[in-house]
Amino acid sequence: MNAAALLHLLQFASPALPIGGYSYSQGLETALEAGLVHDAASAHAWIARCLDEVVARWEAPLLWRLMAALAARDGAAVAELGERFLASRDTAELRAESVQMGYSLARLVAELGITDTAALDGEVTLPLAYACAVDGLDIPHEEALLASIFAWTENQVLVCVKSVPLGQVAGQRLLLALRPAIEAAASIARTLPDEGMSNWAPGLSMLSMRHEVQHGRLYRS
Repeated sequence: MNAAALLHLLQFASPALPIGGYSYSQGLETALEAGLVHDAASAHAWIARCLDEVVARWEAPLLWRLMAALAARDGAAVAELGERFLASRDTAELRAESVQMGYSLARLVAELGITDTAALDGEVTLPLAYACAVDGLDIPHEEALLASIFAWTENQVLVCVKSVPLGQVAGQRLLLALRPAIEAAASIARTLPDEGMSNWAPGLSMLSMRHEVQHGRLYRS
């Protein structure tokens, strides 16, 4: 991986990217409210399970396919994958999160002029906008996939740091401890066949729906 691609990846996988990722917890805030996550050990268990059962089985393999479709200039596949991801958002908050962050990243990509924006017409999801940035900047797909999973994990850890609460050192210790789960999720995503893909996570969906009416919440999902 050359220096330019690495620097581009660090920029677009950074939590400082102005697309609003810090304002979402993806159901974790309700898990905290319900006491399912209450310390470092339960936070590790929650995030590792989400990595294995949700990220590795649906979101990451779909991103992997989107990057390949864009590289092959397969517009039909890009459109279909984008629609499938949007349809998989089974609560209002999860759908709004992906669309809002996708819109913000697509707008940033367009304003920076780093890629052809033809694939970014209509209602754009976050994975599609991210894949377009990866394609436009010639970032290697394996590294881009790993960075995306790490960014998701880091955001979950930051929610725990703020809301469990965990100390900053405990948060970094948790992030280090999750490294094998991140690597495993990336490996599964690269090799999972189409028939193995699934976003089946009814417990997470229920927590996301409960979050819509949760009192005194800090996050938007």
